[in-house]
Amino acid sequence: MSDTFTALMIEDEGGKPKAAFKQITVADLPDHDVLVEVAFSTLNYKDGLAVSGKGRIARKLPMVAGIDIAGTVVESRSDKWKAGDKVVLNGWGLSETEWGGYTRFQRVKPEWLIRLPDAFSLQDAMAIGTAGYTAALCVDALEAWGTIAADQREILVTGAAGGVGSTAIALLSKRGYKVTAATGRPETHDYLAKLGATAFVDRASLSEKGGPLQKERWAGAVDSVGSTTLANVLSQTVYGGAVAACGLAGGADLPATVLPHILRSVALLGVDSVMAPIAKREKAWERLARDLDREALSSITRVEPMSRLPELANEILAGQVRGRVVIEIGK
Repeated sequence: MSDTFTALMIEDEGGKPKAAFKQITVADLPDHDVLVEVAFSTLNYKDGLAVSGKGRIARKLPMVAGIDIAGTVVESRSDKWKAGDKVVLNGWGLSETEWGGYTRFQRVKPEWLIRLPDAFSLQDAMAIGTAGYTAALCVDALEAWGTIAADQREILVTGAAGGVGSTAIALLSKRGYKVTAATGRPETHDYLAKLGATAFVDRASLSEKGGPLQKERWAGAVDSVGSTTLANVLSQTVYGGAVAACGLAGGADLPATVLPHILRSVALLGVDSVMAPIAKREKAWERLARDLDREALSSITRVEPMSRLPELANEILAGQVRGRVVIEIGK
């Protein structure tokens, strides 16, 4: 174990959060029961906000950024884990209230960890990351609602070229659904079609305010955009359909009415990945191991060194990142 190692630390600078690489030691880490050597992390939209300083994600400073971890247990004071165990950690306040994954070593609570599924390598797990795990939670929520399994009308995925959207398309297609992708980038159509999208809509058609009850089209949807987009999706969902909402890339507001809910029995299913209980997490990872095509996973993934995080953060906020970005720690 190195005496010192590099972490991407967010600290206060003139009353504003600022991220910079810093040398720290194991003694600097939180006093949690499991020490993990981090092999890979990820880049998510929330990470982009935290690292760029354009969003106050970190609620305590100083803070090591990074909401995902895949690595190997080095030592444990808990009987749940032992040295050599391969583990995955998503959410649980990492990069917000708890130190995160952009560091060679991290101490974490034992109840936060999921055992790495045999189907995946540590790199695979971060190719999935919070985005892919959230997509699986969304598909689980839609199928648990029960309406889309028997209805072969279209399932809409907004933010389709992003990490959540890309994985959701792959999972839904594998289950036999007809998937329509909403994207503002025509150049991604071939990429999304390979994942399983069979039709496309321009995201601009969903981002302008529409009527509270529009023509019924979607049997279900996975939405990571929020705001007017989500309001329009709800108003276009068929009677008894459901929308799994998990993001706010387009805004945290929801300029909608209750009409789709009380006249068409449309359900809005909120999906949280940060504090989801272990049972839901394990079910989502089981779905990913069973239904996520490895070629599809490879096609939506690129690996970048930790040293590029500051510029990558700006790219993801500008909508210039397609699919998943795996961060190789220590590079």
